[in-house]
Amino acid sequence: MRTVSPAETRCEMTSIVMPGQTNALGTVFGGQVMSWIDVCAAVSAQRFARSNVVTASMDNLLFRAPIKHGHIVVLHAMVNWAGRTSMEIGVRVESEDPLTGVRTHTSTCYLTFVSLDGDGKPLAVPTLTPTTEVELRRHAQAELRRSHRLQAREADRKLREQMGEVS
Repeated sequence: MRTVSPAETRCEMTSIVMPGQTNALGTVFGGQVMSWIDVCAAVSAQRFARSNVVTASMDNLLFRAPIKHGHIVVLHAMVNWAGRTSMEIGVRVESEDPLTGVRTHTSTCYLTFVSLDGDGKPLAVPTLTPTTEVELRRHAQAELRRSHRLQAREADRKLREQMGEVS
């Protein structure tokens, strides 16, 4: 099985915020930010898996600061954790004032992607080999988030079952 370091999965995307991407306040629509995050994470996931990938989930996305019209949006993504067929990708979003160069952290999001074969069936992914202190910390934090996701999924399943909903 192939091994891949988190550094090999890095993706950085930049774009100038245009008028059609902003609301009446001149700040980027939340859905636009989500779309940028999904694309950046997908590139990172494909660099890791070297296969087709699909988004399985996007964790709590909190907008810490607005991204303004005319600013530069910068996204950084990297695979933090990998299981048998799935992986967690962390994405950091920043807004850069083009006149001053000052960057502001606007949001962080964690996405789960699944690797797929040509028939759309889950496909085994390589082994992720974190080595730096930062990569090891992110890997451990990702394992904790995965545990919380699985607990939340089970609680949701039990609630739907109690309410008589079909799973």
